[in-house]
Amino acid sequence: METKKWEAMVTAVELGSFTRAAQRLGLTQSGLTHMMNALEKETGFPLLVRDRSGVRLTAAGERLLPVVHEFLQSAGRLEEQIAAQSGHRRESIRVAAYSSVCMHWLPTIVQQFRWAWPDVSVDIRMGSVQEIYRWLQEGTVDLSFASRQDKERCDWVPLWDDPLLAILPPDYPSLGRERFPVAEFGRKEFLMPSLGFDLDILGVFEAQGIQPDIRSNTAVEDAAILSMVEHGLGVSILSQLVLQGRQDNVQALPLDPPAWRHMGVAIRSLAEAPPVIREFIDYSKRIVGALHGRKD
Repeated sequence: METKKWEAMVTAVELGSFTRAAQRLGLTQSGLTHMMNALEKETGFPLLVRDRSGVRLTAAGERLLPVVHEFLQSAGRLEEQIAAQSGHRRESIRVAAYSSVCMHWLPTIVQQFRWAWPDVSVDIRMGSVQEIYRWLQEGTVDLSFASRQDKERCDWVPLWDDPLLAILPPDYPSLGRERFPVAEFGRKEFLMPSLGFDLDILGVFEAQGIQPDIRSNTAVEDAAILSMVEHGLGVSILSQLVLQGRQDNVQALPLDPPAWRHMGVAIRSLAEAPPVIREFIDYSKRIVGALHGRKD
């Protein structure tokens, strides 16, 4: 049974769109559609409902989903065991990360790591928080750079607490304040970022008992959120790492009380990880610390 088709189906359902799933998987939309048609032909019954609202599972697909996750996880473990039994040296490290990590951390980490380990390649996959943790549990990747999610079962290596910032229109009356009260979001139209950022943001609101007016159908990527806020369509929350290097015409103020997304490396078992992976994590700790001025 081919794992790529099932992985593509899970991705399409998680993103709710064939277009976005095809972009994430490096496929054309027609190619993904053909793949899903072939999968449904193999199973003998419909797995997906496709309409103007997006893509979702049929009732039969919902019943299969837990087994599909188990299948993908087992397939990942099988690949690892085959590689281990073959006796070949590990020549690559498979990494998953957010786009902000891929932009601001990984280039330096990979560059310096490869000076010391020139025969080891680093394969990088970019995804949402849900995808990144799913790939880790399935064995598709060896480690993931992500914000900590306590419900996920894995080992955790902290790297940096990424401050969350209020994102406000340029003409917002901030009244010279250096911080933005979280309670003030309760009276504002809120634009929710996509790709799992909502998990970190909703935790902030829940901690303060705040229920903002979250605009429906506006879960879009960071750059679009910034543009929408700049045009006065609402307010939002993003992190310092996401904003690093950008020149958007918005106000960005630390939250009051302060809040962070706790960034680090997730790995299924640090104790069982090969030496080269533990070395890669050590490089990551040192470099992220240096990039953000932390002294170990």
